[in-house]
Amino acid sequence: MPELPEVQTTVNGLNRTVKHKKIIGVETSYNSSYHAGKDNIKNPKFFAIFRKKVGGKKILRAERRAKNVLIHLSGGHTIIVHMKMTGHFVYDRPATTFIRLDFKLDNGKHLVLSDMRKFAKVTLVRTAELEKSLHLEHLGPEPLDKNFQFKIFNLQIQKRPKGRIKQVLMDQSLISGIGNIYSDEILWHAGVHPLSHPNQIPEKNLRAMFRATKETLRKGIDLGGDSMSDYRNIKGEKGHFQNHHHAYRRTGLSCGKRGCRGVIKRIIVGARSAHFCPVHQKLFK
Repeated sequence: MPELPEVQTTVNGLNRTVKHKKIIGVETSYNSSYHAGKDNIKNPKFFAIFRKKVGGKKILRAERRAKNVLIHLSGGHTIIVHMKMTGHFVYDRPATTFIRLDFKLDNGKHLVLSDMRKFAKVTLVRTAELEKSLHLEHLGPEPLDKNFQFKIFNLQIQKRPKGRIKQVLMDQSLISGIGNIYSDEILWHAGVHPLSHPNQIPEKNLRAMFRATKETLRKGIDLGGDSMSDYRNIKGEKGHFQNHHHAYRRTGLSCGKRGCRGVIKRIIVGARSAHFCPVHQKLFK
């Protein structure tokens, strides 16, 4: 599932390519009786409203909130897209496969959402009500905001003092945007075992986690996201963060930390895989 760096990379691409373009038509192949009555475009009745409200509107800008792409339109509405497992936007690539949503633009080009497994969520809300909408109201602070300092980081993770730190980092109500890949990498850099309890982790390791959070997420953005799975950027190209993994999906390989002789292990934490070095990542429990 795309995490903060992949979503930010997508947003950056949208702002480079479709900002100020007008939507002159929109079509979808999403159609599911399971979503009847729901406020997303997989519900055909909602899509009819969606198409009417976005047609003829100009794309003002895109931004990110947690793992959501926000596309602000003229007329006071915002499209919210959560790309889920296999979703990604592509601009002006006719050969793109698994197209589920297609925006025709006034320059003759198309912005499409490719989504092989059809898990992505697309909805529309009034921009003025965005932060209070059911789609965003539960989200925690943004880890790359300037005002997100160690005090806030520690306050948030200590809300689950007996939780397992891997799951705590991925809890979107505590800190936004971190998922399976980046939590593994953050904990590897900070030397913290994924089963550690927040209230037992020494302050020096908590501070190391805080620094690693910002540094790892920024590196992910700089490298254009992680494309070990399905993620692609707005040009349909892979990112490069997967070439710089230290823990994620490196089971059985030697730990790359200088002076460490550990071998990366994999365990299940809350139904998700956790990859870590059992030597230098200490268990605080």
